[in-house]
Amino acid sequence: MKKNFAYSADFDEDTEILFREATYLGQGNNGIVYKLPGNKVIKLFLSPKVCNDEGSILVKTKESKYFPKIYKKGRLYIVREMVQGEQLDKYIKKNGLSDKLIENIYNLLKEFRRLKFKKIDTRCKDILVSEDESLMIIDPKKAYVRKMDYPRHLMKGLYKLGTLDRFFTGLNEIDKKASREWKEKFYKYCDSEEI
Repeated sequence: MKKNFAYSADFDEDTEILFREATYLGQGNNGIVYKLPGNKVIKLFLSPKVCNDEGSILVKTKESKYFPKIYKKGRLYIVREMVQGEQLDKYIKKNGLSDKLIENIYNLLKEFRRLKFKKIDTRCKDILVSEDESLMIIDPKKAYVRKMDYPRHLMKGLYKLGTLDRFFTGLNEIDKKASREWKEKFYKYCDSEEI
């Protein structure tokens, strides 16, 4: 269960007006999210450092189809595009892991490299899947800071869902080298962590 925190942010006048019509969407470890008019959301943060990290990633990825557009960043908040879809883990539980979804996940990870991320990884819950199985990242964290050269958290999530072997089979059809390397690294990690 998430803890309740007292959030406070100094909005500019336009954001203050929008926030009056906000509706609560949810709360995570780093912030609380409200839906705003005009297909936007506002995320309030507890930490300026976390807000700055997420906001700066969204600014740097503004040309990418995999990240929501950012409209405004304050000291403890960001206003960004509303993202529709279902969390990857929940989507897979309902619909399975299709070849198309595997290819889209692979292309997302290639995009991380193109964007020069140091962290080629994300959690299943931070990927939203739309009806046509296109993907969008929410809550990007430490992409340019934390070094991770393969999708460890993502594969851990797929492992817990019982779909990791299916992922590697599909990935092998797309990129044999990546499939082999990621599989080797992940199982080495599992052995060291006794997963």
